[in-house]
Amino acid sequence: MTLQTEQAQKSNTITSLGRHILAEFYNCNSNVLNNLELIEKYMADAATECGATVVEKKFHMFNPYGVSGVVIISESHLAIHTWPEFGYAAVDLFTCGDTCDPLVAYEYLKEKFSAGSAIYSELQRGMLNAQNQEEVVVSPFQIKTHID
Repeated sequence: MTLQTEQAQKSNTITSLGRHILAEFYNCNSNVLNNLELIEKYMADAATECGATVVEKKFHMFNPYGVSGVVIISESHLAIHTWPEFGYAAVDLFTCGDTCDPLVAYEYLKEKFSAGSAIYSELQRGMLNAQNQEEVVVSPFQIKTHID
């Protein structure tokens, strides 16, 4: 059996518990990235835009600059850390189930940060055996997509 055949069989028999988008935003508006209130608002709005239910928010402003924070959603979480001095933000968008799409949140944040460029990798986490949806397969996450 070829590697491609094995991978095709795996993709037909395994689903995942969640999608995890690891996003990198470059050449962003530094004034936005250094504004605690805007970052909190945009992260919560991104959660709502992608169809998630916001449960709680926690954000922190660093001295002299930078913001970190997390939006807890019923479907998992959205987290961020900014480096305004570099115009850069690192964002995790982790959703479980099929009621929300983390790529919608990614696109929303790309626009709100005025990102000159952005990339992401999508990981599938908590791999399930399709024949037994109650069995989590002992396997590392699988990279589904990587965009340059």
